[in-house]
Amino acid sequence: MLPPFDYFAYRRARTQKQAERATRFASLPSPYHLRITDADKHIIDQPIEELVRDIQGSTISPLTVLQTYGKVAVRAQNRTNCITELLLPEAESWLESDINLKGPLAGIPVSLKDTVQVKGFDSTLGYSVWANKPFQEDGPMVRLLKDAGAVPYAKTAVPMTLLSFESANGLWGHCCNPHVLDYSPGGSTGGEGALLAQGGRIGIGSDVAGSVRVPAAWSGIYSLRCSTGRWPKIGVSTSMPGQEGIPSVFSPMARTLNDLTYFTKAIIGMQPWKYDYSVHPISWRKELEDEAQSKPLRIGLMTTDGVVPPTPAIERAISTTVAALTEAGHAVTEITTPPNADPFTGLNLASQLLNSDGCHHFNANLRSFEPSDPGANQLSRFAHLPRPLRYLYYLYVRYIKRDKVLATLIKDFGPKTSAALWPLVAQREAFRATWHKWWDAEPQQFDFILCPANATPALPHKAMHDAVSSCGYTFLWNLLDYSAGVLPVGHVDAVRDALVTPYKTTLKRLGNDNAIARGAWKHYDSMKMAGLPTAVQVVGRRWQEEQVLGYMAVVEKALEQYRDPQTGQSSKYTLLEID
Repeated sequence: MLPPFDYFAYRRARTQKQAERATRFASLPSPYHLRITDADKHIIDQPIEELVRDIQGSTISPLTVLQTYGKVAVRAQNRTNCITELLLPEAESWLESDINLKGPLAGIPVSLKDTVQVKGFDSTLGYSVWANKPFQEDGPMVRLLKDAGAVPYAKTAVPMTLLSFESANGLWGHCCNPHVLDYSPGGSTGGEGALLAQGGRIGIGSDVAGSVRVPAAWSGIYSLRCSTGRWPKIGVSTSMPGQEGIPSVFSPMARTLNDLTYFTKAIIGMQPWKYDYSVHPISWRKELEDEAQSKPLRIGLMTTDGVVPPTPAIERAISTTVAALTEAGHAVTEITTPPNADPFTGLNLASQLLNSDGCHHFNANLRSFEPSDPGANQLSRFAHLPRPLRYLYYLYVRYIKRDKVLATLIKDFGPKTSAALWPLVAQREAFRATWHKWWDAEPQQFDFILCPANATPALPHKAMHDAVSSCGYTFLWNLLDYSAGVLPVGHVDAVRDALVTPYKTTLKRLGNDNAIARGAWKHYDSMKMAGLPTAVQVVGRRWQEEQVLGYMAVVEKALEQYRDPQTGQSSKYTLLEID
């Protein structure tokens, strides 16, 4: 159908898909609509390894476990609109035929980002044009999961472009943060964050600029950004096919660190390189995980990315973590990033690489008047400016507005020819080489780097119009292809985390009065954000997934043992209560 009449096709697809989803939920057998019992809560809280043992020992049936997580899915969907495709009826039949109950994930329900291809279901990514086009076969990711014994039971919400920390689109609507409903659970794997925070078990998302780490930080769960080639990535859909300047990586997410570690180890133990040609044959190295937890650590601290300073709640999460690690006997030292390879230089380079097509591909499948992400719309407007106008706008921002940060980001932001793209790839490799040399040299030689996952806690719905580029704390590590994990620390406190002065005054005092920082900080309000999770990020080097999980365990143990000087209580994070 030709524009603008294809708008009505979008409306029909939206109505049909939402009605189909509602019908699937409503028609579930009665056990899925019962209240969550104490027995269900025991299943939800039981470590995966124990649950697998009980299933394989016939102490509990996999159907009982599936029904427990089906109840969680029903309640989570009602509260936060986090699920796109419900797989429960099919999951029951898979238990009888397709699932290997002798595998390391025997009977464990797993939720999937909407992008993962499952036989008989769409992967719309929020685009109406991809509705009612179910896949004829499971992708390699799903085949591997089933062979490991896992049971896919839901697909979860994403932003249409996969380039936003707000998981919303015209087809499925807004996904909400379960801690405070007016706020985003993050993106682009935000539906996973919301479901896991409300009692989901384990999930799979993807990350190109923070898309599993920011949902973990904003929803109060755990995630691990794997390096490219360590985790399967074939058998998924994307809004940017062929984009390899900053490769997207699929990675695990979980409600607890114990589950995250077990899940990661189980998948790599399945030899995923036999399912997916892009995976390197690197077996799980338990000795590296153990070594990371067996000695006093040397930790580098990056408190700011130089663009958007951490807001008070995040600053307190970092300082609490530093105090806990120091008290536990570890050395924490503020880092000075390599000259000419600082985080802002990385942000500018990564932005150009990621959007080198001029934002063409993530817009190509939009129907007329179909709503897109407001942050992606901002990027598109900059990318589509004719070069002379973009340069004039750059001059205005740089010399009239005196905003060097925004001016630098927009100056060369736009479609690239092959001749222009190749030098950017060369700059990426030089950037990586600089960091490699820097980390190995004295006085660095850190075991890991500690930093924020984002400058703010979760932001309110539609804030991406202003905060789309506030991603430096995660995007840097994608550019470097480092392994990085996120774990929750605490919650926003309305009083302790309040701004002392107006945000613009604070940013000027900190020397970060730029449009990117203002776009994020303008939404910071400790009163409205009270109760939202805060988190930190643990960064290792390339292919150091085992070490990063070990370092995360060290951080979590230190926080559990640390007592808050003001309250005298443990700093251990409290998961969202399941009711």
